[in-house]
Amino acid sequence: MELSSLYVTVIEPSKVQRNIITGHLNSFGIEQIEEFEEGKPALEHMISSPPDLVLSSMHLPDMTGTDLVTQMRGLEALENVTFLLISSETHYRYLEPIRQAGAIAILPKPFSRDEMGTALRSTLHYISDFESESVNDDYEALDVLIVDDSSMSRKYIQQMLESLSVESIQSAKDGSEALQLIDEGHRFDLIITDYNMPNVDGQELTEHIRNHSEQPTVPILMVTSEQNESRLAAVQSAGVSAICNKPLSYDTIKQLIEQLVTDI
Repeated sequence: MELSSLYVTVIEPSKVQRNIITGHLNSFGIEQIEEFEEGKPALEHMISSPPDLVLSSMHLPDMTGTDLVTQMRGLEALENVTFLLISSETHYRYLEPIRQAGAIAILPKPFSRDEMGTALRSTLHYISDFESESVNDDYEALDVLIVDDSSMSRKYIQQMLESLSVESIQSAKDGSEALQLIDEGHRFDLIITDYNMPNVDGQELTEHIRNHSEQPTVPILMVTSEQNESRLAAVQSAGVSAICNKPLSYDTIKQLIEQLVTDI
């Protein structure tokens, strides 16, 4: 599969910005592009003709990018479609739901062609692996636990793992539920956890696993939108194997899994 084969929906109220986005897409050989100014007509069209990728602005005339991706994740036809936000928005209130819903990237305005290229290639690799009938034996044998209080985030991570041929996946909505599984004797080859969660957060979960469980050496991948450096330093000291920022890039998580639990 090549970049030129991607079918892309662009939702951007500004004609100038749409021209910039489509110009970059064209430069990668992508010609199958549907353009919309608002979210509702885009959704209606996508249901009948699902794209491979949606590129959307945050602030649309009839809804926000957050509303758009949330509605997409609730529709069977669009729940697996990759979503890329293009926005100058920096407010946590707007960006956090996008990160939790499984955006493959958030590109700032203005963005470079290289930045878009990285996001497009990650999308392509995700789709190619998702549609591939081949099975990777190294991944198929893995037992993975996903810990996140966001159901959309858990589902998105599970979809990426399934694209890698991982079949044995369990999930927990917070650290407390994860610890119950671990204390019951469930053994995992990899734990992927959020940081900010109720009851028992990612740092407390990591500390318990490293100091009080029967599998203290299990690789722990922390996936978080946390930006506070002192908190992240504390998480690293707790013993996480790697930290990955949200939004979660498919290429990034694939590379980290290779480093953490395989010999590839």
